[in-house]
Amino acid sequence: MARFRDMRPPRTDTNLYSYHLTQLLKSGMVKKVEGGYTLDNKGLIYVDRLSAEKMFVRPQPKIVTMFVIQNSDGDILLQRRQKQPYIDRWTLPNGKLHYDDESLLAAARREAVEKLGVHDQAMTHAGDCYIRVRHDDIVMTYTLAHVFTFNRDDIETNDHMRWARPHKLDAMHMAPGAEEVIARTFFRDPFFFEEFELEWTNEFERLQPKGTNDTD
Repeated sequence: MARFRDMRPPRTDTNLYSYHLTQLLKSGMVKKVEGGYTLDNKGLIYVDRLSAEKMFVRPQPKIVTMFVIQNSDGDILLQRRQKQPYIDRWTLPNGKLHYDDESLLAAARREAVEKLGVHDQAMTHAGDCYIRVRHDDIVMTYTLAHVFTFNRDDIETNDHMRWARPHKLDAMHMAPGAEEVIARTFFRDPFFFEEFELEWTNEFERLQPKGTNDTD
């Protein structure tokens, strides 16, 4: 959520800014809420599919490496999303694959360094998950997550990184699919494949699973 004055670009005429904001409101990209403005469902879809580097929309699933990390107490490491979609929700540490990653394992190790400050970590590719989130008949986000697991006690936590008890995740503001991936990983299969279909009901409500399909 952002206030009117905080969103205005520097050196932009107020009337021009107000006009474009009005158009975004009318188009359903942005909506007004108590205290300011936030992205509406169309805006969330657009942000998820946008390449921030090249500024064009990519209508294909995101491919990420995702970590289920436990400490010696059995806690799960969670990361707070700092950008849309699903900003401020807790999720598993993850990052997109790059074209120049030599392998999935190389991508996972790179993300472990970049996101967690962890070098040369031994890890297991535990399984793959498709996570599709819908609103009515529209696909909001679509992600292929290659799930890696390892144990670690010395990862530094802060306001955006914390350890959480697995049985208390229901009380947290979680991003779509995170709880489902954690639960599936706890089966400890040699390798799993899962598809999660979830329904986005309201920006400020939890995502409710419509069902799962284990094809392993």
